[in-house]
Amino acid sequence: MEIWRKYFFLDPLRGICEKLGMQDRKNYPSDVSDEEWAFCVPYLTLMKADAPQRKYPLRELFNGLRWFVRAGCPWRMMPNDLPPWSAVQQQTQRWLRAGCFEMIAEDLRTLLRVLAERTDTPSAMIVDSRPLQSTPESGGRAGYDGAKKRKGSKVHIAVDTLGHLLALKVTAANQQDREQVGELAQAVQQVTGQHVALAYVDQGYTGSTAAAAAQEHGIKLEVVKLNQAKKGFVLLPKRWVVERSFAWAARFRRLARDYERLAQTLAGYHWLAFALLLLKSFFAKSA
Repeated sequence: MEIWRKYFFLDPLRGICEKLGMQDRKNYPSDVSDEEWAFCVPYLTLMKADAPQRKYPLRELFNGLRWFVRAGCPWRMMPNDLPPWSAVQQQTQRWLRAGCFEMIAEDLRTLLRVLAERTDTPSAMIVDSRPLQSTPESGGRAGYDGAKKRKGSKVHIAVDTLGHLLALKVTAANQQDREQVGELAQAVQQVTGQHVALAYVDQGYTGSTAAAAAQEHGIKLEVVKLNQAKKGFVLLPKRWVVERSFAWAARFRRLARDYERLAQTLAGYHWLAFALLLLKSFFAKSA
């Protein structure tokens, strides 16, 4: 009960907001719920709650970040009833550097697998990539994808068979998918304890190079091929799961294009988006 008094009662939060000149506001749809905040606060608290350098409530800073990544606006256009954009941005960078969202996503992934009556660590994964159009901010590291006829970045992800994020890498769009297999496989085996043995991929990962890179980490690549006689849209076995994961991430408008100067910032926002999706799913299923 002490934790709830310290972090979650609204009266102390209102008092702090009034002291800082922030108005008591109506909730945004993106605001964190009490249950979600109770889960997240141990991961996001990087210093004591009463630290003298903390000027704004941590929960309001997190609400500002959630609003920002969902709405996709420039930092300086954040609403006035949230903490200043500079405070939210600075705290976001601290969270990204500390790997807070990766830790939240990893623990929630385990909990959701247990709720789904699966083993806590996956034995198979699905790998794919999607291109993101560049912007003036990210144009310096952009590449041209000849297949998609788009200049920008590529987000390469590995997900488990439930669609939950395991590993992620951002490259220029002209980088080949098969060249990223080794690094993704290594990252997946690190987070799963060498438990993954099979990876489903599309025909962009064919060839001995990708297969050998995966085999170095104890993973066998299985290429899911299109039916040669297909007509119209065909739902590919296993492969549709990663496409659904990309569709989930597309709900966050900050991820619609590559607006970031640094690739690691774009990767961090993807981890944040999946952490928020898993958070919502966990409390919906455990209710």
